[in-house]
Amino acid sequence: MGKYFLTAYDKKGNHLLNESFEAKDDKEAKETGQKRLLDEGYAKNPNRVVKESGALVLFHP
Repeated sequence: MGKYFLTAYDKKGNHLLNESFEAKDDKEAKETGQKRLLDEGYAKNPNRVVKESGALVLFHP
């Protein structure tokens, strides 16, 4: 299991969502991040999922 970070921003750059979670691989992390964003209503806001190492898994400008 790896550690991932999900962050969503408003148009001014303020954090709307900033949390960590674990996933078995990048694919699962991307799916988990997308589901969480949809559940919270932030899927259209700028967002990202990154690995603990800093590698980008998901990015929406």
